[in-house]
Amino acid sequence: MSPRPAPDLDVRRDQVIRAARGLAESDGWAAVTMRRLAGDLGVSQPVLYSVFANRQALVDAVALAGFDDMAAALEAVAATPMARMRAYLDFAAAHPKVYEAMFSMPSGLPFAADDTPEPLRSAFAALREAFPDADGTRAEVAWSTLHGLATLQVGGRLRPDLAQARLDLTHRILTRQEH
Repeated sequence: MSPRPAPDLDVRRDQVIRAARGLAESDGWAAVTMRRLAGDLGVSQPVLYSVFANRQALVDAVALAGFDDMAAALEAVAATPMARMRAYLDFAAAHPKVYEAMFSMPSGLPFAADDTPEPLRSAFAALREAFPDADGTRAEVAWSTLHGLATLQVGGRLRPDLAQARLDLTHRILTRQEH
């Protein structure tokens, strides 16, 4: 009997990230444990720990994948403020638990720093392209505003029937020229 080939760690890593993401979206982050994921994937917990040092590393990996997906969603539409704002809010609504990992859960990811990971930089660059200025402040304010709207909308704390009115008002405020 020949020995089993060593698993490709990148493939294993992607499988675990996809499984964690799917479990979080269906059952919430409380359900995402290394024990549950190991059982769902048919592997032992040490196999998971060979890919992720701990649960936080896994949540951060899900967040990074989410930033990649968000950047792709933003870049897939025109670089206009309205198109990018709508794509941002649509992403948050379609992937609420991934969005939670990206922005609301504790994170070891560095934001707005020299060592900020590329997926975060790409997502921010897509917003900065729609809200250009010399130092990125407009994009930071746009991101902050959109984050507030997304968080409150996903949490059911804003009236759904006024989503477009809020987006229109946000667009008018964020695209108003400074004098």
